[in-house]
Amino acid sequence: MNEIPFPNGYRMPAEWEPHAGTWLTWPHNLETWPDQDMEQVEFDYLQIVKALTEGEKTHILVQDKSAEEDLHKKLQTNGINMNQVLLYDIPTNDSWIRDYGPNFLIREEDGEVAINDWDFDSWGRKYKWELDDLACSIIAEQLQFPSFKPGIVLEGGAIEVNGRGTCLTTDSCILNPNRNDGIRRERMEEFLKNYLGVSKIIWLHGELEGDDTDGHIDNLARFVNPNTIVCALEESERDVNFLGLKQNYERLETAKDPDGNPFHIIPLPMPGYVGSKEERLPASYANFYIANHAVLVPSYDHPNDQRALDLLTPLFPERKIIQIQCKTLIWGLGGVHCLTQQQPDSLRK
Repeated sequence: MNEIPFPNGYRMPAEWEPHAGTWLTWPHNLETWPDQDMEQVEFDYLQIVKALTEGEKTHILVQDKSAEEDLHKKLQTNGINMNQVLLYDIPTNDSWIRDYGPNFLIREEDGEVAINDWDFDSWGRKYKWELDDLACSIIAEQLQFPSFKPGIVLEGGAIEVNGRGTCLTTDSCILNPNRNDGIRRERMEEFLKNYLGVSKIIWLHGELEGDDTDGHIDNLARFVNPNTIVCALEESERDVNFLGLKQNYERLETAKDPDGNPFHIIPLPMPGYVGSKEERLPASYANFYIANHAVLVPSYDHPNDQRALDLLTPLFPERKIIQIQCKTLIWGLGGVHCLTQQQPDSLRK
């Protein structure tokens, strides 16, 4: 692995920029989906794989050789084009590769792809898992990509970029003392600007009931093009998430890009209360994933599923909008975006 101290000339591309592929980790940990039917989890996960393989390579981490053989058979049996699938024996604790997997970069000068290998501490040491933190380094070594090691904790779901110099994030997550011992905002901004190739940071707050990430941005606000942001907004004033999401929306309405231009902000409905009487789950339509040919949108068997679909469809006129059933997946406290990580296509020809 070619480890370089500082990523001069690199930037993190926007999610809608061309992908060489998408990275996933096949679900395997019963602790992730407590009291859920793992066959249903795998079935819903398989819909993600089917959708992705229609337009790009799909890289899937598995626990060992036996799991690789079993998954290969399962994918073939379900009609997956195996020419689009690459399996890797890289053991992990969990399936949320967005947070511990490679944060891919691209160099403007020649299109070289590189990796930020951030530290991962299981969302503020909430779980005693260590394998996930090793996965990114192993992937970087196997791909033989240049790799940067910032030396601080940062999850992929905590950052959202437009590829044009702006990053969205939340102070409740990345400034949380459980991540980097109370790092100052100014110091964290230096890391984001240096390692993501951005010049403007927009800070929101991420209090969403049931979210164990301390407020990942990918449940709250997402770029759909360089100048447009969809922002989760709860319509019921009686909902505990109403005020916090409203404040985020108002913050974005006054935000500017690095050139001083405002963004177009579009409210995205929430699916209401999802979960049991004892536990609310962090369900959000903002947790969609933009693939090469499609946008994978969470659904929860809620009337707002169709509203979210109708809102997002015209925003991606060149992509197919595919609903992914998440009413079981969300019991793992994450959604489609959390389960995926894009690898940009190299500009080299």
